[in-house]
Amino acid sequence: MCGITGWVSFDRDLTRHQTDLDAMTTTMACRGPDAEGSWLDRHVALGHRRLAIIDLEGGAQPMSVKTDEGTVAIVYSGEVYNFAELRDELRRRGHKFRSRSDTEVVLRGYLEWDEAVAERLNGMYAFAIWDTRMEKLVMIRDRMGIKPFYLYPTADGALFGSEPKAILANPLAERAVDLDGMRELFSFTKTPGHAVWYGMREVLPGTVVTVSRDGIREHTYWSLHTRSHTDDQQTSVDTVRSLLDDIVTRQLVADVPRCVLLSGGLDSSAITALAAAQLGKRNEQVRSFAVDFAGQTENFTPDHLRGTPDTPYAHELATYVGSRHQDIVLNDTTLADPAIRRAVVTARDLPGGAMGDMDASLYLLFKGIREHSTVALSGESADEIFGGYSWFFDPEVQTTDNFPWLTFLQSRQPIPVLDLLRDDLTTALDLPGYVHDKYASAVAEVEPGDAETEQERRMRVICYLHLTRFVRMLLDRKDRMSMAVGLEVRVPFCDHRLVEYVYNTPWALKTFDGREKSLLRAATANILPQSVLQRVKSPYPSTQDPRYAVALQQQAKELLSTSQEPLFELVDRQWIENAVQQDPSTIPISVRNSIDMALDLNTWLDIYRPRLRLP
Repeated sequence: MCGITGWVSFDRDLTRHQTDLDAMTTTMACRGPDAEGSWLDRHVALGHRRLAIIDLEGGAQPMSVKTDEGTVAIVYSGEVYNFAELRDELRRRGHKFRSRSDTEVVLRGYLEWDEAVAERLNGMYAFAIWDTRMEKLVMIRDRMGIKPFYLYPTADGALFGSEPKAILANPLAERAVDLDGMRELFSFTKTPGHAVWYGMREVLPGTVVTVSRDGIREHTYWSLHTRSHTDDQQTSVDTVRSLLDDIVTRQLVADVPRCVLLSGGLDSSAITALAAAQLGKRNEQVRSFAVDFAGQTENFTPDHLRGTPDTPYAHELATYVGSRHQDIVLNDTTLADPAIRRAVVTARDLPGGAMGDMDASLYLLFKGIREHSTVALSGESADEIFGGYSWFFDPEVQTTDNFPWLTFLQSRQPIPVLDLLRDDLTTALDLPGYVHDKYASAVAEVEPGDAETEQERRMRVICYLHLTRFVRMLLDRKDRMSMAVGLEVRVPFCDHRLVEYVYNTPWALKTFDGREKSLLRAATANILPQSVLQRVKSPYPSTQDPRYAVALQQQAKELLSTSQEPLFELVDRQWIENAVQQDPSTIPISVRNSIDMALDLNTWLDIYRPRLRLP
């Protein structure tokens, strides 16, 4: 796991631009604290920051191979979990290896299969290969978009990087955000390819992008297709379990300490139990970590999202499987610390949207874990794959033409930002119209199944929206918060084989026991306690301590004391004045989250100083 960046310019001699490349590479020191490297040729500059996971001594980057026709060099971020099988196949084809790293497997795989190497990889990855033989750059991103990858076309080539900050460090990149970028920022949607920053875009998941003298070309090597599902219930359950056993076994491979994230919910408990079983065969004990808030379990109050606290279930599961467990306990002072907010906004390159305190707590959780482990397995994405959120079962959500999570949230509380922004900006943005257009585009991508009922068709659409939009917001958040502290988080549920299989199981089969995630519950029933198996879905936790709201209100009052803050070009000053006067013990979570967003926006404007291309 690493950070990559680079520059292709067919009108410049980039061997003279080492300083520019160093500036781009340095921005990702947190992603790769173990080593830094660069590789320059006349028309390309490649930079790399390394977090050493496999072959600690032999996996240095950029990595290159000389052929009779020329040199091929790679900068690579991620993990390929089937690299051992691919290496064996490549050896049979005559390739000789200098290291044990998966990076060299990918590089030599490109030499053997060219761009088609992408179709053979199982994992999470973003990498760029410069091929001097044809003077072209090949960029490839994993199927689910687990690892971030950004592209900034230029007049004579392109800039690229794991994060926008690497691209923005180059003098050619404009630090600007236009109305469309602001719409993406505030809409709580994730448009594939959109990067918010003007002139920048994401390399799409499952896509190969090439940059040559002929321009930029891209093609999709994987997308979510509809296929018929003929397996019966028991075969489907058995297949899910078989896939999970194989996936977890592969993703436990590392030459550094590894652990699991454990919330006490079905998803993380399943991964923990599977990892415990695999490691137990080697007489190893699995290590688990959970986030908690001081006093939350004792004073927990159920709400429309969370019915139970996590900690008792996490502790029960840890005891059940024999994991070495540790809670990372946070308090309101740390969560609201402006220095933590600054670190989080820097990690994301953007304000945090509607996540409230959850970005800060995730960052602090990962920071605590990093003191003990370098790799963590997560239960992220199971809800999107197996149908775990309560709104999947909401009749209004099932029948409304809108993104399901937005319909659900809007019916229970105002969406943050909509009231926070200035009226003139709200009018210019027209967020409802933007969301409507993005929703229509997303639905148009869904391939219908043969002889599907209207209910099955609608549920396929809802599942597709979660797998191609909602989950990418969560994966990006997970990657940024973890890599900001040099922790690699792996997501077993995002294995494309599992995603494809479960996506194509009918909704009736996904819910055969009358509730959410039937397939996952049945597939792991023999390794989990009944309390965890029967627990109702509870999302990632948020602090309920009113002192957190007090701290936010105080920081917002300090903003109000400065009349010249650029923030008020975006935010309604009167709204903030009203918000800071509310009783912190009864303040609605939507208002609290909006104050959080205002503070994020102010921090972002201070760090990045973007030019806002607004009317």
